[in-house]
Amino acid sequence: MENFPFHDGSIYDMLDTRHTDTRPDVNHSLQMHSSLVRRLSQERELEGHQGCVNAISWNSKGSLLISGSDDTRINVWSYSSRKLLHSIDTGHSANVFCTKFVPETSDELVVSGAGDAEVRLFNLSRFSGRGLDDNAITPSALYQCHTRRVKKLAVEVGNPHVVWSASEDGTLRQHDFRQGSSCPPAGSSHQECRNILLDLRCGAKRSLADPPKQTLSLKSCDISSTRPHLLLVGGSDAFARLYDRRMLPPLTSCQKRMSPPPCVNYFCPMHLSEHGRSSLHLTHVTFSPNGEEVLLSYSGEHVYLMDVNHAGGRAMRYTVGDASKIMSFTPTLNGLELQPPIHDFLQTNIRVRGEVATGLGKCRMLVEIARNSLEEGKHPYYGIEACNEVLEGHLSGIGPMLRHECLCIRAALLLKRKWKNDAQMAIRDCYNARRIDSSSFRAHLYMSEALEQLCKYKEALDFAIAAQCLDPSNSVMAEKVENIKKHIAAAETEKNNKANDGGARSEPRTGRVLSLSDIIYRSEANSDASQDGPRSEREDSDYDEEVEVDFRTSVPGDEGRDVEANFLHGSLNVRIHRRGDSARETVDANGSSGSPSSSSQNDRIPYQPETVIDMKQRYVGHCNVGTDIKQASFLGQRGDYIASGSDDGRWFIWEKQTGRLIKMLLGDEAVVNCVQCHPFDCVVATSGIDSTIKIWTPSASVPSIVSGGAAGPDTADVLEAMESNQRKLSRNREHSL
Repeated sequence: MENFPFHDGSIYDMLDTRHTDTRPDVNHSLQMHSSLVRRLSQERELEGHQGCVNAISWNSKGSLLISGSDDTRINVWSYSSRKLLHSIDTGHSANVFCTKFVPETSDELVVSGAGDAEVRLFNLSRFSGRGLDDNAITPSALYQCHTRRVKKLAVEVGNPHVVWSASEDGTLRQHDFRQGSSCPPAGSSHQECRNILLDLRCGAKRSLADPPKQTLSLKSCDISSTRPHLLLVGGSDAFARLYDRRMLPPLTSCQKRMSPPPCVNYFCPMHLSEHGRSSLHLTHVTFSPNGEEVLLSYSGEHVYLMDVNHAGGRAMRYTVGDASKIMSFTPTLNGLELQPPIHDFLQTNIRVRGEVATGLGKCRMLVEIARNSLEEGKHPYYGIEACNEVLEGHLSGIGPMLRHECLCIRAALLLKRKWKNDAQMAIRDCYNARRIDSSSFRAHLYMSEALEQLCKYKEALDFAIAAQCLDPSNSVMAEKVENIKKHIAAAETEKNNKANDGGARSEPRTGRVLSLSDIIYRSEANSDASQDGPRSEREDSDYDEEVEVDFRTSVPGDEGRDVEANFLHGSLNVRIHRRGDSARETVDANGSSGSPSSSSQNDRIPYQPETVIDMKQRYVGHCNVGTDIKQASFLGQRGDYIASGSDDGRWFIWEKQTGRLIKMLLGDEAVVNCVQCHPFDCVVATSGIDSTIKIWTPSASVPSIVSGGAAGPDTADVLEAMESNQRKLSRNREHSL
């Protein structure tokens, strides 16, 4: 696959024809051409911080780069000279997690958010005539209304007056510089900041079927550059949410907890929507440059691409139970909902015949590469990439039979590779293969194997029996059916034994008082249940307690602040939930209720789960478990490539459409968190745990999948690095930064 040409062709041909090409975005395609991306190498290392660099951002013209760090400083760098221009002592008392230039202010206004729950605005013009060492500057505005860490800031193109802040307190606030330059600290008796645009303090969902109850700790937000009324947020559950700011209620204060406002779209890969794991959360969400797609990065998971618009039929939508439906056996696939879209199979009718013949030949060659990878015992990775190129690339002329063949081969390779959620991807392929040929033996066989890997033995048995009926003389299938039956019998025996043991030792629930330690112990003991394994006894029970203990001090973001020893001022919130309860009860130290104002009315209305937009591409190879500020970004003005940092100190670049790994570079001694592409040039800035910022340019002498001559991994280490990252993902438990 290394030598297979990329879809954007030769850069020399593009340069030769540029003067005759009238497309307005022709120069955009040159910014991040594959031949340039594959030559990226570290050009410069910017020194000036004394701690981890948690945030980097370019100004709109690309002439300046701003960074925020654990050292609580904001640095402003010159792009042309690669030198430090300003170093601002922000006055934050905890790590700076986000910083941006405010648009249309001649790059004079910059804003920061930090772990002390504060948002601060600075005017760089006050540095005029000062030396670099004279960095004391008073903030032009100070907003202290958040109660938890501020993780992300958003600005609107063309709007110099407003900045939005997303916080782990479950609110997204709108700060208008024209309405005031400060607000009282959170918890003040006279605090009445009416700047909450989104109140998601009762907005988190454990799964798609569950109503929102817990606080959605916001980790990321973004505003569309093409349709600035669209706002995207992500946080402590599996669902990214798209809001239309024109449809939101008026700004509110924090004094009254509101029910979550309706959103335009939910985004979540179908296989993640029903897990119910409290550890599954988003670390970054962002719009594509044209605003038509969104990118989601998950902690303990992969990076996923979704379509924003579903009206044209491109984006797949699903609701509760759809994930189970594709895993359930039906004898025939003649239902209307299972009919393949016409455009999937009739592409040859709208193509030039010469293009069809050429594309078909390339597809057959790639399918042969994938088949050899499967039969000869080679590493499945390259065979999977070959299939991706056929099924999701730009090649034309593929018909239903070749598509069916490629789907079955990719499913088998995914089951062989066994990276995180590969079995779920194999289920998708088998489902689509059965849509083409409902009597496909291999589609039923691989579906059975995928379900078996997920410990869904009853569903696996249905497909195994169907495969056996399709090929009665296959002795292997008869053996497989018997083995699955043994698994089911063993599981039933174990379940009965547990039920008998539990019945002998259990106390009657009526009148039983559960201690707080009992509940915490039970919650922790069950939090380590494997996401891909069989459901735990706790999940099978209809009696499920959860506990949230929340001690809120009167000083927001006490990281880095001195407090009197053995004395903390604050309130203790204890929330206990039982599965099936539609209301959430919050009892504070002062006895007031923290439930949404409309909860009593909502309790009488059956909860209707939302429809969700599913993934259209997945990007694998990196590891995101160690920090919750890890970014995934579009590269270039057309967004043809996807980049993400990783816990192994590398950062990865994939082709957006096919998910093919293009480049892997070593960018940090520990973890790469931030990846930001220059607005116009083929230049990328990265940062992470190191106190430096790396600048990457296409300066390597030869193209390569690795660093291209600079210090970094050898080509042979690419698979080893990705395998190691997948093992870390599989061991993932609860973590936070």
